[in-house]
Amino acid sequence: MTKERTFKLVATAASGLEALVGKELRDLGIPCQVENGKALFEGTMETIATANLWLRTADRIKIIVGEFDALTFDELFEKVKALPWEDYLPMDAEFPVAGKSIKSKLYSTPDCQAITKKAIVNRLREVYHRPASVPLAESGAFFQLEVALLKDHVTLTLDTTGPSLFKRGYRLEKGGAPLKENMAAALVTLTNWRKDRPFYDPVCGSGTICIEAALIGHNIAPGFNREFVCETWNWFDPAVFEKVRTEADEKADYDIELDITGSDINGKMIDIARANAEEIGLGDSITFKQVALKDFSTDKEYGVIVANPPYGERLGEEESVRKLYKEMGEVFRPLKTWSKYILTSDLAFEQYYGAKATKKRKLYNGALRTDLFQYWGERPPRKPREE
Repeated sequence: MTKERTFKLVATAASGLEALVGKELRDLGIPCQVENGKALFEGTMETIATANLWLRTADRIKIIVGEFDALTFDELFEKVKALPWEDYLPMDAEFPVAGKSIKSKLYSTPDCQAITKKAIVNRLREVYHRPASVPLAESGAFFQLEVALLKDHVTLTLDTTGPSLFKRGYRLEKGGAPLKENMAAALVTLTNWRKDRPFYDPVCGSGTICIEAALIGHNIAPGFNREFVCETWNWFDPAVFEKVRTEADEKADYDIELDITGSDINGKMIDIARANAEEIGLGDSITFKQVALKDFSTDKEYGVIVANPPYGERLGEEESVRKLYKEMGEVFRPLKTWSKYILTSDLAFEQYYGAKATKKRKLYNGALRTDLFQYWGERPPRKPREE
């Protein structure tokens, strides 16, 4: 397989984050088309490596092996078998087939998976001249496939990422209700924070939001600390990842001074946050301290607060959580030059905070519908233009 082969690719994302993924791809110089929960694009092995290494808000990068319509299982079998699976799967490939079917005539997902698997096995037997009596070994590299049906349209994908992109590799421990790293990165991206301004998370838990802000501030690729499953494939050129990682290291700005602070009422969480920041080499870029939210004060100006407070989803927690929202309002409202961004599933949040949000944005934290309540601060005065 030549290095310059072009692949059809898809970056999957949580509902509500696909526009951010699209912007990230375009910022990387990769044209794309955004659809619900995904961004579609094309590229080479280098594009696959770049997207895996650099996308902060996506879940995974997949190769689209084929697409077609199918109304019968026979049609599904024949069209799957017609695809060039030998271009992707070596003779000993381990290739489980995941599946989903939505609003399609072929609604039985297990049947769709089994027929897809059988069709691929038949294709590989023919190409690699293996007798039907001998099962394929499946003892080699791992290739996660998926057959997805939507309104009778079938899409077959091969995952290049492995464990989801939110697994950056720095979380040694996490708190009770941790925010995924890609969701934390999305929250930072949705603010008006600039790296020369203060950044603060008053309920920082295991430190994820602050760490993602520091990665953005230093322009460090979020995937630089981990491996990807496509690196184990015999046809994927290892020099590609070497090149992309070297370039990423050159783009990082390790010298910039950032003003990022995280605090939490729980001292144990502060210890975990510090350990996580140390793990990724950002211990000096973030200050973590044990402070109750009601005791927070600052004389800094034009900063950004991002908070993912408890939502009060569990029985008996609602009252204490709403007391916390009220404290937030009392502590944050006097900070006129600061912008505040608070994520919660409590739609009555504004009532307890004591002010209406400038803007709200619907996001999904896992399967949970949440809103990002945004309170925009005053802008800094414009510097007078020199004559």
